[in-house]
Amino acid sequence: RDYQQADIKSLPGWKQRKRASSKSLKKFFKDVKELLSYLVLWRHDIHSIEGKFGTGIQSYFSFLRFLVLLNFIIFLLMFSFVTLPSIISKYGVFNSSFAKISPKNIEPHCTVYDPNDNKGLVYFYTYLKDLLSGTGFLEMTSLFYGYYTIDDMWFSILEYNLPLAYLLATFAYLAVSLLWIIKRSVGGFKQNLVHNEDQFQSYCNKVFAGWDFCITDPNAARLKHRSLQYELKTDLEEERMKQKIADRTMKEKLRIYSLRIFINIIVIAVLSGCFYSIYRATVFSQENSSVSIRDDIRTDSANLLVQYLPSIVITLANIIAPQIFSFLIRFEDYSPAFEIRLTLMRCVFVRLANIGVLLFSLWSHISHCTTVECKACGYNYELYPCWETEVGQEMYKLMIFDFIIIIAVTLFWDFPRKLLVTHCSWRVFQWCGLQEFGISDNVLEIIYGQTICWIGTFFSPLLPAIATIKYFIIFYIKKISLIHTRKPAARPIRASSSNFFFLVVLLIGLVLAFVPLGISIAQIPSSKACGPFRNFNTTWAVVPATVLGFPMGLQQVLYGITSEAFAVPFFMVICLVMVYFIALAGAHKRVVEQLREQLVMVRSDPLSFL
Repeated sequence: RDYQQADIKSLPGWKQRKRASSKSLKKFFKDVKELLSYLVLWRHDIHSIEGKFGTGIQSYFSFLRFLVLLNFIIFLLMFSFVTLPSIISKYGVFNSSFAKISPKNIEPHCTVYDPNDNKGLVYFYTYLKDLLSGTGFLEMTSLFYGYYTIDDMWFSILEYNLPLAYLLATFAYLAVSLLWIIKRSVGGFKQNLVHNEDQFQSYCNKVFAGWDFCITDPNAARLKHRSLQYELKTDLEEERMKQKIADRTMKEKLRIYSLRIFINIIVIAVLSGCFYSIYRATVFSQENSSVSIRDDIRTDSANLLVQYLPSIVITLANIIAPQIFSFLIRFEDYSPAFEIRLTLMRCVFVRLANIGVLLFSLWSHISHCTTVECKACGYNYELYPCWETEVGQEMYKLMIFDFIIIIAVTLFWDFPRKLLVTHCSWRVFQWCGLQEFGISDNVLEIIYGQTICWIGTFFSPLLPAIATIKYFIIFYIKKISLIHTRKPAARPIRASSSNFFFLVVLLIGLVLAFVPLGISIAQIPSSKACGPFRNFNTTWAVVPATVLGFPMGLQQVLYGITSEAFAVPFFMVICLVMVYFIALAGAHKRVVEQLREQLVMVRSDPLSFL
């Protein structure tokens, strides 16, 4: 410090002032950053959970906070660029106006859309049914696609193209989700790579740096002891399995591979049964709920049950299939770590694929045309005059039912089990014990809901607001459940690897959301009776129609960028850049290996480098 002070005094006056201002500015930014850290959502709650239960469970609640913020950003995008301009223009705020252009060259029967709104005396349970199913008074609100029927708006002299804004807002929330997930997953990928690189390093980390000094609760400390013991046993079991695999005879290999093939056939059969059940439930629900609305044969409660039938079947599949997979994996003779990963990936696949089967069932029903009038519209206009709203209602029901199931499990399963284990001395209840707080199961649960949100936002622009409120409430439900009704898992996964795994699964859900949204935007004809794209054959058709309104020079530039003459050289340049970075990564890896060899030599003979 004395040397620094002497150097500062020897500097000219303006350099002293510059250095002092730079130091003051750094201190100011540091204070601002520290102040902003107190404004982080659930900062105290997550630190408290980390102190009592360790970083593994804390990673789940941090991931839940990330989804709350992500959905809030998506809601702001859709509300700011789609919902708010529509509301402002309809009520004439800020001297605004709007125009509705009637579809041209369209058969009149394709433009008929009369939502089944409640008229006359309405009972309370009817409002409750509409609230749970998204029909009735909710169908023509800003919650669903059919509300946005405006083509152009004017704010003073500024023109606002709502169809283009709707499509660009959809691309924007998908791009924001993708970039944010990738940014968060980079750090986890590096840590996961370091942990998996060297087994000897893994042992050293567990022995010398495995303790979590955030833990202050004695029960959590004992749990951490058992966790470290389990991890060391798992590593030893991995080494034993490697040795066992190396010593297998040809006869044993044939027996194990045959058994694995047979078990995978059973897994495929279970998945096929789940998919077929969802398909049949969706078809039955669409046909019978439509009949009940038109002919008023069923009661409202029965109709609500029929409408929720796909959601119920999907939830049952998500509960039963993982239990079957966990039972079958024991006979496949994999290592413990690979057993966990394979079971989780199967559960991920069954949860996300169930959503895909539901959408496939809906679209096969929507695009099924047998008459000339139906083919003129391009979709089944009789059952689905506004098919986008129908898909939005299905996503809305999935999200609401998923939320109801989470609350019901906590209230009617976790709390009674806690009371029985605590206050009843029967041996069977003591043997069952408290339910474990499985981190992976809970993460898959919220990723399933987030995938529904990504797919449904295009068809229901305010769905992210519901998802934000849902995850906000789930945070407190899970926190209460963790503290009062459940116990931490005896086999927790490491926080660094769990964070990376959560984001990888979330990325898989986002990629899955790209597929149905891409098909809906580019392939399926848009509804001619509702929505901002009723004047276009498909949703994507608004892009070339907008480009035609640009100046000729800009049109030629855009056409040149999208042509093969530009795409092929651009693809070749990208390939060359990828080859360069792959070669650079290989060189860095060889340097790291050489440094490790030198470190081994230093450990074995310290005098060799003197």
